[in-house]
Amino acid sequence: MAVDAPRRTTIAGFPLSYVSLGTLAVQNAALILVMHYSRIMPLVDNKRYYTSTAVFLNEVLKLSIALVIALYDTASNMGPGVSSSELVSTLATQVFSGDSWKLAIPAALYTFQNSLQYIAVSNLDAATFQVTYQLKILTTALFSVTMLKRSLTTKKWVSLVLLMVGVAVVQIPTGSSGDDPKKTTRDVSHAEMNKSVGLVAVTVACAISGLAGVYFEKVLKDSTQVTLWVRNVQLSFYSLFPALFLGVIIKDGAAISHDGFFTGYNWVVWTAITFQAVGGLLVALVVNYADNIAKNFATSISIIISFVVSVWIFDFSITINFLLGMVIVLYATYLYSSPDRRPSSMPSNPTAEYREPNVDTDEERAFYDSERTPALAEKAS
Repeated sequence: MAVDAPRRTTIAGFPLSYVSLGTLAVQNAALILVMHYSRIMPLVDNKRYYTSTAVFLNEVLKLSIALVIALYDTASNMGPGVSSSELVSTLATQVFSGDSWKLAIPAALYTFQNSLQYIAVSNLDAATFQVTYQLKILTTALFSVTMLKRSLTTKKWVSLVLLMVGVAVVQIPTGSSGDDPKKTTRDVSHAEMNKSVGLVAVTVACAISGLAGVYFEKVLKDSTQVTLWVRNVQLSFYSLFPALFLGVIIKDGAAISHDGFFTGYNWVVWTAITFQAVGGLLVALVVNYADNIAKNFATSISIIISFVVSVWIFDFSITINFLLGMVIVLYATYLYSSPDRRPSSMPSNPTAEYREPNVDTDEERAFYDSERTPALAEKAS
């Protein structure tokens, strides 16, 4: 079949599916590690950067990338000889179609989620954040059941219970962090991190991730079908407004006007912003050239990478609670993602089987929808 051709593509002799999977695993781990370090590293000119500016620049970069690729994709579909004005006009018509405003809600939710991630990595070590953030699988499943009226198999419910148990085990205090179990010590700057604040932030971020993803899917079912990259342009465009007005202006406006927009910035901060912006592109490669199970496998690898690097660089204390909880979470993720067994008497019908997408980003949600919708997939190819 034609869809199998890209999966056989190789880079330097290695299947592109393995290359994209490995790249995504490294990117997932590196993003959290770099974000965490950017929040605990020594101050730049005695200043710490404002996370609202990083969230806004992340959306600007994502919008720029999506615009470039959407323009190229639209030009390819329109054929040779098209003028620049016609190209821009056609893309603008697609981006600002009659139902595009519906994406403003998930876009705002994703922006809030990104802000909460910065709060979480500022108060949790990278390894704990990575493990706890897998609760997004639980929230996505619960919102799918309540909002989309989907049913989950017994195996999936068991995996969700195991997921909660694993995350809970990771959070059990060992009594080695001082008199106040809520406080830990930052590895580099030796300032205090508030673990309770971090756990609340990551939990709310997981809830928002599930709500936004399921709401996005619900909107797409009733909306005009456009290409993947037009969808990403729409999401990034509508994300600019809450990131700018609620974050940069309202939340940190006074401080930014005094200190400057780029106060506290260095190459570490720019690296974190870039990793976050391009992460969705890597996810799209994994889903395209591998499958969703492989994507979750990459997530599991990234958890292990974050754990190892945290021990090596950030002097993360290894405890039996964390190791046990991490193993349970990894197994729960595998169990949830693995395909359900079919009775031998039942004919296999891949088009009728629902696979929980378990997406993390707006780009991945858009790409997953394009895979499920033939008309959209045909336009995006």
